[in-house]
Formats: sequence, C-alpha cells, structure tokens
Amino acid sequence: MIVIGVDPGSRNTGYGVISESDAGCSVLACGVIRMKGSIPLAERIGIIWRGLEEVVEATKPDCLAIETAFVGRNVRSALILGQVRGAVIALAARSGLPVREYAPGEVKASVTGSGSAGKAQVASMLARLLPLGGKPMPPDASDALGIALCDLSRSRSATGRVFRSAPAGRSRKKQGWSDFIGDHPELVA
Repeated sequence: MIVIGVDPGSRNTGYGVISESDAGCSVLACGVIRMKGSIPLAERIGIIWRGLEEVVEATKPDCLAIETAFVGRNVRSALILGQVRGAVIALAARSGLPVREYAPGEVKASVTGSGSAGKAQVASMLARLLPLGGKPMPPDASDALGIALCDLSRSRSATGRVFRSAPAGRSRKKQGWSDFIGDHPELVA
C-alpha cells in the first residue's frame, strides 16, 4: 500500500509518500512546494497541482490522504485554503485516487498518542517511526508524512491487520497506539 499525505497551504504545501509492505514502512518521497505570496493565487494553485501531479506520477500511490480544513477566525484564509484543498482533491479524482480526510487532532493522536501534540512532537515521533536518515525536515513535509502514516494506521485498524513488528507468538490483534507503544517501549522518550 502506498499513501500520499498532503498538508495543503497556499504558500507551502507539504507532501509525504509512504509505502507499507510486509517488510515495514518506507518513505518514497517528501517535501514542500513553496511559493511567494506575491504570486497570484490562481498561479499558486497551478504550481501546487503540477508539483503534486509529478509526485503522484513518480510514486504511483494507492490513495491520497489530506488534512481536513481548519477554520479559524480569518474567513479569507479559510476560503483560500478551501480552494487549495479543492485543487488537491480534484487532482486525486483525475488520477483515480480515493481521498481520505483526517482532522489535525486525529493525525497528531495517531502519530504521537496525543491530539494536542505540537509540531515538534509529531516530527520527533516520525523520526523514530520512519527511516528518514536523520535529515531535518520542514514542518509542512513532516505534517504530510504524519497524515500518510495516520491513513496507514487507520487502514490497518479497519482491515484488522496487526503491526508487522509484533512479537512472535502473540496472536491478538493490535487495538491502537497504546498497544503498539506497549510492544515498543524504546520509542517512548
């Protein structure tokens, strides 16, 4: 299973592609599509579309996971984010990819065990869970990898698959993050 996670933004759109197999998870691609705010919005949306289209063509994901829209006090920002999300979802539809959406708190809880975790906590846990080669990662790329990992975790739960690294001899299915951490105390700082 290959999932592309997208953290949409009108100036910085993060993406992260994770492949999961019987051998475990690996990162196929991650990065940020960056633009100056002085570029007109329509052009930025086109740049995001083309950049993500290249990633989709290169990595051949099975689905696209995206963060749900966050509506703050600034209505204009919410509308702009909605346009970017719409373009990303349209790209997924054109590419034949199912789209799965996750709330920011759900992504944080899936990766760290706490829905109120900060960006640094998410990045730290991702560095422990995924083979990233110790490279520092921009927050938008880290968030996108978190979204992809959340989708893999939710898909795993829905299909009843167990975590690959479960100790031999245990037949019970994993129920969630606390079971996983219970089997992997070395991941807790």
